[in-house]
Amino acid sequence: MRRHGHGTGSKGTPHQELLYDADIATPSHAERALTLASQVGTGTLCTLACDMPGHPYGSFVTFALDGGDPVFLISELAEHTRNLRGDGRASLLVSEPGDGDPLARGRVTLVGTSTILEGDDKARCRDAYLESHPRAAYYADYTDFHFWKLRVDRIRYIGGYGRMSWVEPDAWRGAEADPIAPHADRILQHMNDDHGSALQAYCLAFSRATEVASATMVGIDRHGFEMSAETPEGPRPIRVAFDTPLTDAQDARVQLVALAKKARSE
Repeated sequence: MRRHGHGTGSKGTPHQELLYDADIATPSHAERALTLASQVGTGTLCTLACDMPGHPYGSFVTFALDGGDPVFLISELAEHTRNLRGDGRASLLVSEPGDGDPLARGRVTLVGTSTILEGDDKARCRDAYLESHPRAAYYADYTDFHFWKLRVDRIRYIGGYGRMSWVEPDAWRGAEADPIAPHADRILQHMNDDHGSALQAYCLAFSRATEVASATMVGIDRHGFEMSAETPEGPRPIRVAFDTPLTDAQDARVQLVALAKKARSE
């Protein structure tokens, strides 16, 4: 395991030369953070407790995004609503689900000020929220439920050990969620189950690896994909770029097939 803050992520260990071009495009931290928040839809809302001034109070909430700002539908009976009416300052922690080491998975903390929504802003955010959480339509119009928005001022992204940064607000608001993220698990399973020889060919054709016993695809995004290659020196990371950024799952299939043909011809 890499030491916290000292790992090199997908760029290998400090003692091994990379097997691929370090300049291959990868998602920015803003893109990774927004993709995570767009996919998960639940998080921990931390407000300032009215009964214990200065103390944070954490509660589980569902949310949707409106231009990078989380939108909540919360009851007047909830303790966090009472806290927000006293002081709108809050933060939302969103964590990547999955198995294995939880500290190796991604998370993002959004910090800002929450306000209750009215008028056109409320109508637009209501539609965005109910698209993500359709069951909430049952109680969305109850008089004791209101839509709130956390207007984000600061963003902290952690992608696992050694990968972290404060994301600039302009970068956060200008980022786009990765269109491949909802399909990534299915693509990885398919490639690893049915196309092991293609993965091995990718490594030999598009990296500096000369001996690869096998390879496992461990990640994919619009810009490229990552593999763990079994080499005589042990498992090594290899990243391969797509010719053009992917637009959807069908585009991923087309480009992976084209790369496999190219790899085998080389």
